Amino acid sequence: MKAMVLAALLTGGAPSQQSVDYIGSHVWPEQAHGAGGFSAIELDEDGLGFVTLSDRARIFDGRLTRDEEGRITGVEITRSEPLRSGREGIMTGHLADSEGLAIGPDGRRWISFEAKARVRSETGPHGPQVLPRPRAFPRMQFNSALEALAIDAEGALYTLPERSGRLDRPFPVYRWKEGQWTIPFTIPRRDSFLVTGADFGPDGNLYLLERDFVGIGFRSRVRRFAPDGTQEEVLLETGVGVHDNLEGLSVWRDDLGRIRLTMISDDNFRFFQTTEFVEYAVDE
Repeated sequence: MKAMVLAALLTGGAPSQQSVDYIGSHVWPEQAHGAGGFSAIELDEDGLGFVTLSDRARIFDGRLTRDEEGRITGVEITRSEPLRSGREGIMTGHLADSEGLAIGPDGRRWISFEAKARVRSETGPHGPQVLPRPRAFPRMQFNSALEALAIDAEGALYTLPERSGRLDRPFPVYRWKEGQWTIPFTIPRRDSFLVTGADFGPDGNLYLLERDFVGIGFRSRVRRFAPDGTQEEVLLETGVGVHDNLEGLSVWRDDLGRIRLTMISDDNFRFFQTTEFVEYAVDE
């Protein structure tokens, strides 16, 4: 099945027509995970092993099963643990709003938080490590701070807020590299979409997941950028209600050599929403 979307190098020219392949969706029922609020996901290179993060400070390791066509048919949890902090123990309240997840080349897991905006590691030689907070982090809009987190092949971390502060203000991209935070580039804010997830793909490009809530459902969009934030392309833009509240994004290469976009939805702990895995392949 082909989903028609816009793909454009936004350098003043008109966008060209492109398509992505819709692979499929798989609902993960609440009784199977006992949680909810999944806001981030990272897949192994084989597309089977995964790590996902709830926005109530809980991290899950698991395995996917797939059919011969590569569609997800089942989900197994192999580990589930709360995020812990040395002095605070198990995180609660405003400390527990975990949103972004990135796993470095060394296997170290990094997490970004929204309520008290910060980035910390979950694993490491000396346990969790909280990175210094630049002055901009505590000034971010309430409940709209560090929603997305990604890590490049060299281990530099990139994070950006859900909202930029104004409709005409681009999203600042903060990079942690060589012991300091900088803003190497910004990302244009377009229409009413807000940031929910990010990942660097095996092609080295930065992929950004966004959503728009229109009262009766969600729209989702995926944009792709060169590593320096240029060469913007819209890969996927769905209609209202096609998927639930997609918040987590993992980009990998499947057995056919295609870039695969695997996303997970945040059910907001509401009975009328669902946790689902959604996958598309980019038609190059």
